[in-house]
Amino acid sequence: MKFYIKTYQTLILISLSFAIFSCTDLEEEVIDEVIGGESSNPESAMAAAYGQLAERTFTDHGNVFGLQEYPTDECMLPTRGSDWGDGGKWRALTEFTWGTNNDAVSTTWNSLNSGITKTLTAIESLENNPDYENYDLFMAESRGLLAFYIYTTLDLFNQAPYRDPFSDDAVLTFLQADTEIDNLITEVESIIPSLANLGEERTYNGRFTKQAAYALLADMYLNRAVFKDRYNTSSNFNFNEAAVDNDGNDMDKVIYYTSLLINGSFSLESNYFDNFSMNNTAGSEMIFAVAQENDNIRNSDNDFAYMSTGRSQKPTPDNRGTNASNVEPEFYYTWEGNHDDPRFHRYYQYSDGTWFMNDGTTGSVPAEDVRQDTGSLWFHFNRGLQVGQQYGPTLDGEGGFDMTSDGRIAISQLYMEKQTTIPMDFTPELDFDNELEAVFSQDQINRGVRNFKWEFDPNYGNGTSAVDVPLYRLGGIYCMRAEAYFRNGNNAAALADINILRTSRTREALFNNAPGTAISYLDEEILYNEIGFEMYWEMYRRKQMIRFGTFDRAYTAKPVTQPYLRVYAIPQETIDVTEGITQNIGY
Repeated sequence: MKFYIKTYQTLILISLSFAIFSCTDLEEEVIDEVIGGESSNPESAMAAAYGQLAERTFTDHGNVFGLQEYPTDECMLPTRGSDWGDGGKWRALTEFTWGTNNDAVSTTWNSLNSGITKTLTAIESLENNPDYENYDLFMAESRGLLAFYIYTTLDLFNQAPYRDPFSDDAVLTFLQADTEIDNLITEVESIIPSLANLGEERTYNGRFTKQAAYALLADMYLNRAVFKDRYNTSSNFNFNEAAVDNDGNDMDKVIYYTSLLINGSFSLESNYFDNFSMNNTAGSEMIFAVAQENDNIRNSDNDFAYMSTGRSQKPTPDNRGTNASNVEPEFYYTWEGNHDDPRFHRYYQYSDGTWFMNDGTTGSVPAEDVRQDTGSLWFHFNRGLQVGQQYGPTLDGEGGFDMTSDGRIAISQLYMEKQTTIPMDFTPELDFDNELEAVFSQDQINRGVRNFKWEFDPNYGNGTSAVDVPLYRLGGIYCMRAEAYFRNGNNAAALADINILRTSRTREALFNNAPGTAISYLDEEILYNEIGFEMYWEMYRRKQMIRFGTFDRAYTAKPVTQPYLRVYAIPQETIDVTEGITQNIGY
């Protein structure tokens, strides 16, 4: 089965020069996004299709990340004094007031449609070059990547445009999630024989391999019941429906595909935060990822680290955070009794043995690392959730850090940059003046626990990063299998998977590399929280909340909401210019 889309733009020319494939040197090509126009060579077209993953779609906080995380109980971007108002588009995602004209929603819709379009250009280019050396492999990859873009679009918007550009009488139609989920599953299953195993035929985790297909199929089967009954008012989804091929049920398929990955060549990182560090490209958990090697030929993004870091928290004198997103209290308090979990927080140790304790007891750290492009000194913050008074380096007024007399980076108590009398004290409680409006006054901008799960890469400036973004990694695969076991009534197997995640991670040497501790009991609430411990801020929470029936409930800055808000509105700008499309229910 093949999917095609007609672009809504009259003509968009995108200049691309993405070196996606490790086996080839791709030259810059100009891609006509109008399907049916002149297509580029297959390698360049494939590079463009993969490149859209990194062109903010899955790396910028205002695209898929924002729509999957900001409306949930674990992440928000409030307005902070004079910052992050932006017409209310960010807090609307938390308050569930996004409507049909929210810019973040429109941007995500357009980015995903661009990914679909570029992938279809790659398919067309291959169709026009049937003797191409890598035809079968590239065609299978293109179809898999297309399914991933369409699946994400259907997940967020409940529909996606469809049009066969090779048919003279093709009519623009719109795929609907409840019917197309089965077609997508069948499509991805059909291409598996033609895909390469990860590492074979010069593939790596930035390309769509057999293993990426297994992960996507597990994801689609786990959420199939929601796609088929999106507006179920009781959230009583039928997770045990017969599978598409009638071989077992949906959860059996999740278990089957996740087990192929768990029993494969991947392994869990003992240091949980290595999955989100600058050296994560070859990480042992990475199944399918957005490659962000910053080689000055395409964009990359540091948003997931940059957004949560305070302005006065400076990895180098040249860099700073933006004091924006924070953890919500509901999620933070699920960690009660689990602060020793290796995924909650990790201290940084310098080579001379100094630990940055972030509690006022560390007076200085060695000046041992520098930013690659400027030579500025580099300070390492701790990882994970940051709560309470914050400490770090301050500036000397001459473009550098304050230093001690013996040449070390001095550590001081930090204050908010835009309100310099307010200590940088990150509080779990948010206490908005209006409990249903995510708005802080200027003297409240320190509120909210911050998340330093993602490493701040200072080497290329505030906005770019070499940290690859995992779309599917082994920790998430264990979460999928545990949930599938649980929904199939096999609590013992679900508990075993959760405990593998808990005990495979270890703490730092400060705590003798102690592993996490196992739990002895699992119910739905504990499973829900454990998935959150593993997958927070990874574009996973919204889907999880919908499956577990918590998305419609009231939580911070959000009232009880109706099921239609489980998907976003089709942007009004698209409705206005596109014949045949209808707005989603409720908008």
